[in-house]
Amino acid sequence: MKFNLTIILILAGIICFAQATRKYSNEFLNIGVDARAFAMGNAVVANIGDVNAAYWNPAGLTEVWDAWQVSAMHAEYFQSIAKYDYAAAAIPLSNNATVGLSLYRFGVDDILNTTELIDSQGNIDYDRISKFSTADYALSLSYAGNFLGNSDIAVGANAKLVYRHIGKFAKAFGFGLDLGLQYRTQDEFYFGIMARDITTTFNVWSINEEELNKITVTEPGTGNEQTVNEMPEETIELTLPKLQFGVAKNFKLGDRFNVLGELDLNMRFAQTNDLISTSFLSLTPSFGFEVGYDDMVFLRGGVNNFQFERGFDGDKNLTFQPNAGVGFRYAGISIDYALTNFGDQNIALYSNIISVKIDLGAF
Repeated sequence: MKFNLTIILILAGIICFAQATRKYSNEFLNIGVDARAFAMGNAVVANIGDVNAAYWNPAGLTEVWDAWQVSAMHAEYFQSIAKYDYAAAAIPLSNNATVGLSLYRFGVDDILNTTELIDSQGNIDYDRISKFSTADYALSLSYAGNFLGNSDIAVGANAKLVYRHIGKFAKAFGFGLDLGLQYRTQDEFYFGIMARDITTTFNVWSINEEELNKITVTEPGTGNEQTVNEMPEETIELTLPKLQFGVAKNFKLGDRFNVLGELDLNMRFAQTNDLISTSFLSLTPSFGFEVGYDDMVFLRGGVNNFQFERGFDGDKNLTFQPNAGVGFRYAGISIDYALTNFGDQNIALYSNIISVKIDLGAF
């Protein structure tokens, strides 16, 4: 039965992949989580081993084996217009497995709705202005365990439910799956693979045509009103699969210092502005490091998002995103800070990100 279900999911993914036409969908789920990961340029797919692994590589949840872990993050973008919130929990089970639950929200609130600004008599009435929000939500359930009883190899999976809405104008529901694998050697080499949206995460949109048709303009000279919105022809969005490969190594420097470094290769099955791009596949690397002292204080850095950006003169310029951060851990509480894109190397603006993680086993 499990084998048949796997075949069905793979075939469904192939069919959806063949029908997909969009390069980008559900992009709020590509932002990432955890200030530690942001500071390391998102190069953590191989070394991640805490509650935040539910996002980066669910196989890493197997490192949460003694007690619950919880995590939370808040970030703001575009001068605080958009807000991104994340919360997660990891729960170890008695059979050497771990389950995780994650909640994501990216939204813009208090948008002015002026569709009813003018009353039926043609008068402007500011009391008719209301507010609405547009937000994307995702709920992810994760499961991870050792592969065939081998404690060096871990596998994990995410089942994601997606809900998106644009006020009362439109809403969508979606579903998707992720798979992850990690391999850890005795000399602290780490290898990781993360396959996102393996069945192509899909969203099915429902459009409120009545509300959209309230948005009208008056035609000059005639006084006739006409709607300014065209109903979308397609109501299904498909998110193409993505792969991330990583290799990491941890070095011990004496009794108190350790240095962790990771190199990742990110793959998207679409032609983009990435460092290497073809009509079928795009590739871009990312690198991150972490210097720890006494497993208490951490200094981090990383670089990612290598892209060729075309200027107004038509020339292509290679840009990248540098990141840095610090972390502090004491008595089961970890507080991490990241400053992303501080060098202003691309069009993305820098962001200050803070996240908190609590290991309840320490209490």
